[in-house]
Amino acid sequence: MEYYTIASILVVLSAVFGYINVKFLKLPITIGLMIITLLFTALVVVIAQFDDTLLLREKAFISGIDFETVLLDIMLSFLLFAGALHTNFDQLKIQRWPILVFATFGVLISTFLVGGIMFYVLGWMGLDVPFIYCLLFGALISPTDPIAVLGILKKAGAPKKLETKIVGESLFNDGVGVVVFLTIYAIAKAPNEAIVFSEIAQLFLQEVIGGIGLGLILGWITYRLMKSIDNYEVEVILTIGAVMGGTLIAHKFHLSAPLAMVTTGLFVGNDTVRESSMSEITELYVDKFWELIDVLLNTILFVMIGMEMLVLTYQENYLYAGLLAIPLILICRYLSLWLPIKFFAKRLEFVPKTTLIMTWGGLRGGISIALALSLTKDMHRELFLVITYLVVIVSIVGQGLTVGPIIKRITERYKVD
Repeated sequence: MEYYTIASILVVLSAVFGYINVKFLKLPITIGLMIITLLFTALVVVIAQFDDTLLLREKAFISGIDFETVLLDIMLSFLLFAGALHTNFDQLKIQRWPILVFATFGVLISTFLVGGIMFYVLGWMGLDVPFIYCLLFGALISPTDPIAVLGILKKAGAPKKLETKIVGESLFNDGVGVVVFLTIYAIAKAPNEAIVFSEIAQLFLQEVIGGIGLGLILGWITYRLMKSIDNYEVEVILTIGAVMGGTLIAHKFHLSAPLAMVTTGLFVGNDTVRESSMSEITELYVDKFWELIDVLLNTILFVMIGMEMLVLTYQENYLYAGLLAIPLILICRYLSLWLPIKFFAKRLEFVPKTTLIMTWGGLRGGISIALALSLTKDMHRELFLVITYLVVIVSIVGQGLTVGPIIKRITERYKVD
């Protein structure tokens, strides 16, 4: 199927489902679209009991989409730049150390906890999965998704310092999580070769430090170019060029494109940079353009996630493994956050029950599914894809619908502003 046809169908479905959500469900866009798409897909399956024409066509359509490439190589850079552009930089600066620890050590701790526990759980279930592949699953499921959580937190009226911790961690742990996944993936692809830790460390540092460094350079260049002119059309195009050109450079030199885009977005979105480089009309157009891009790509992404359920391999033990994984992953996230939060709580003022809120508010999304799709058959791709899909659905729908009321209840109880 031609790319234009695929893109057109996705945009039309996103527009229709988005309208239904706004008109009737009135849920946060990520949750609403996920529910509507799942219901639509379930309806197609029911209709297929009488006539499978529509089901076969939808399966062919989904199979024609390279979800991994579309999300990781194209959409993710735009989404992370848009999210970072509208993140409170002053609060992020205050909370930088806990966010850094959450996004690095937190991801690593969660990766090994999830990987270790799933290795024993799957073995207990009679599924013989090597430990290195369980670690791969731990790496792909540990990063939280800022795309899914940002709108929910804003609607819940979360305190700014709490919102900054959750969103800031999610923005950065996406990049770190992808790097951790790729590092373990490289080891898993060559199981018989000796593990050279210096090479692993070099790869990790190249991706992380290089990605952040590239982001700073791109942000500074974009800032200088925008400061030298006063034309909102061209200045919006400059931000697009920074994202698209920066992503190409990152891929060419094996740097982390997600970290580069987060850093660029934070640099350009910084209030000091805005005041010195953008007129009021430029700032308005830049913000509105990237808000629209954010919403458009979000709608397409969650429609794709909902439709992916048609191409999964449903085996009874796979489903049981997924259901067991849901509470285990939440426990591992809680444990990976507990120690850093205890440590920084002595230095910074934290909202009461921060560990609980960040655990429940750490939603999983499209990035986890895209990474699961990149696994090979030998890495038990179908098993981990089903587990990942169940975790993502419960995360977005279950946690997404309840995290807002939980935050409101805690902030009202403890009178947090």
